[in-house]
Amino acid sequence: MRIGLLTREYPPEVYGGAGVHVGFLVPRLRELIDVDVHCFGGPRPDAVAHRVAPGLADANPALRTLSVDLSITAACAGVDLVHSHTWYANLAGHLAGLLHGVPHVITAHSLEPRRPWKAEQLGGGYRLSVWVERTAYESADAIIAVSNGMRLDVLDVYPALDPARVHVVRNGIDTGFYRPVTETDALVRLGIDLGRPVVVFVGRITRQKGVGHLVAAAHHLDPAAQLVLCAGEPDTPELAAEIGSTVARLSDTRGGVFWIQEMLAPEVVRQILSHATVFVCPSVYEPLGIVNLEAMACGAAVVASDVGGIPEVVADGETGLLVHYDEHDIEAYRHGLAAAVNRLLADPERARAMGAAGRSRAQREFSWSTAAEQTVRVYRSVLA
Repeated sequence: MRIGLLTREYPPEVYGGAGVHVGFLVPRLRELIDVDVHCFGGPRPDAVAHRVAPGLADANPALRTLSVDLSITAACAGVDLVHSHTWYANLAGHLAGLLHGVPHVITAHSLEPRRPWKAEQLGGGYRLSVWVERTAYESADAIIAVSNGMRLDVLDVYPALDPARVHVVRNGIDTGFYRPVTETDALVRLGIDLGRPVVVFVGRITRQKGVGHLVAAAHHLDPAAQLVLCAGEPDTPELAAEIGSTVARLSDTRGGVFWIQEMLAPEVVRQILSHATVFVCPSVYEPLGIVNLEAMACGAAVVASDVGGIPEVVADGETGLLVHYDEHDIEAYRHGLAAAVNRLLADPERARAMGAAGRSRAQREFSWSTAAEQTVRVYRSVLA
């Protein structure tokens, strides 16, 4: 079996969970089947990279995306099946299926109708992304949801889908790489005080990840704790300015606030997570949340929103604490975040026990090899 895996992100150009997903899944898939990766961006040694069509460099981002999709579509001749990831590659998968007469499988990492704030970034292109996703999903031979919560979301947003076509294959985690480490050089370089508790956030600056809620909640955190925000890649300059001003106001009221805007190497992120007293995931929408698995695998206790697939990852009271997110009562949510973090800061032994339980859970229940095997089973089901 030879498949074409279609994705915007692929190592080393990774900025979100979908890129992490394909970066770890592809090597495991290649142990089982032949995989041609088609991605956006610069040349890669193990993938075919596609660029924006000439003349569209200054067009709306959605149009630039669709031009890359056409290039990918043309390049998919000869595969038995195409597998697309995110709306950025969904049109390429849909068109390749039609053009080459092969099945199209989609992995659902998020849903455009659930992310209306993307209109800030794409303008009218958001309407195009919604159209692309709906067209691809309703025509796909199979859809892989990354959690049971995500499967329910897919069927809610696209009720025309046959539920039998929507499968669940949860994300994995490489617990060999993501593990507790003792090195502290990166923390020392960043100026983090190793003698004080550390509260950590890792994620892009986007409405989805809820970093603004965490910054607001941080006004109520134990003043002894440090807050490390590994937050870059803002969706828009306006959002970057908004977060910048809120972080500045926070820094005026308390010390120990670190905003790291550069995209950190995975080894540095692993070190920061390994020394976190508490990791916080304040997402308002999260189909699964690989970052929680990364934190758990590094032995950090997690405080997270109870949205999407997060409760399938973070065992409330065992590997961390879940906080109820209510879009109609944001202040209650923010106070809940602060209270949960403070509970663990006040009980470091409990935080350490949760971190150990989280690593055990990550090792036991989340494997990329298992994800690859289950994915291949989905391929075989649509090729049968």
